[in-house]
Amino acid sequence: MIETNLLQVQKRIQEACRRAGRNPAEVTLIAVSKTQPLSKLMEAYEAGVRDFGENKVQEILAKAPAMPEDARFHMIGHLQRNKVRPTLKHAGLIHAVDSVRLAEQIQADAKRGQLCVDILLEVNVAGEESKYGFAPDEIPDAVQQISRFPNTRICGLMTIAPFVENSEENRPIFRNLQQLSVDIKGKNIDNVSMGVLSMGMTGDFEVAIEEGATMIRVGTGIFGTR
Repeated sequence: MIETNLLQVQKRIQEACRRAGRNPAEVTLIAVSKTQPLSKLMEAYEAGVRDFGENKVQEILAKAPAMPEDARFHMIGHLQRNKVRPTLKHAGLIHAVDSVRLAEQIQADAKRGQLCVDILLEVNVAGEESKYGFAPDEIPDAVQQISRFPNTRICGLMTIAPFVENSEENRPIFRNLQQLSVDIKGKNIDNVSMGVLSMGMTGDFEVAIEEGATMIRVGTGIFGTR
């Protein structure tokens, strides 16, 4: 089932890229494997998946060491400051840095471990009270502060769009994040690149790709409903 689902998702990616005049190689598919058993991750790996997204630190700690070395894990959920240190050993990219205080903790633990950690800043574009993330108008100042941390590297932005029945409703969300990325890139800030736009999930990733997503996070579309 996973292999069949994956082929369907890849087809949708290719079609969205064709509509947008983009190369599908520009889009990284992250299989959201939260709550999935290791056997399902291995099935996805054998079907060609190399990037996995987890919401909880304990799941990364349990799964990452058991997977082949070229499997990459992304921390895509809210990260508590007291759980940063173990996360850094296994997460290649932290998507949801939602405060300067969290970035400070990542910097402190990265320095202690002599690491350079790649992060994305989470933006609550839709202003949903239930979601974490910087407000869009907070991002410029946050970028300036975090860019000074020598053991962290801002690689781009991430957002979680609202759950909607019609994916077109999220187009302005994705477009606004992309424009924010362009604005930051134009400032040429040291230690900051805007190469990554992590946005779009199973229900709306085609629209996200059309608006510039470079990473999409797909769970149900690959693993099926829980």
